[in-house]
Amino acid sequence: MTKKEFADKMAAKTGMTKVDSLKAYDAFLSVASDYLKKGERVALLGFGTFALQHKDARTARNPRDGKSIKVAAKTVVKFKAGKALADSVVKVKVKK
Repeated sequence: MTKKEFADKMAAKTGMTKVDSLKAYDAFLSVASDYLKKGERVALLGFGTFALQHKDARTARNPRDGKSIKVAAKTVVKFKAGKALADSVVKVKVKK
């Protein structure tokens, strides 16, 4: 699903205009990003939680040539699905 498709669906479900739904989408991303940048987690009841996780530097293997490469330490965003979301998709078959 693209940003435009998401905004279109959101507009249809809420009665908002497509422009307003795009603004709401952008505002959500901005607010969530601001909280994550401060090191805080973003918990949306029933949907899930976004949080930062530190990954230590490590040595990995290049699958093409088998040589060892160094991977730098980094901070990544982790998402954990909430119970309501997880329960709603538990029986959905994934397309291969």
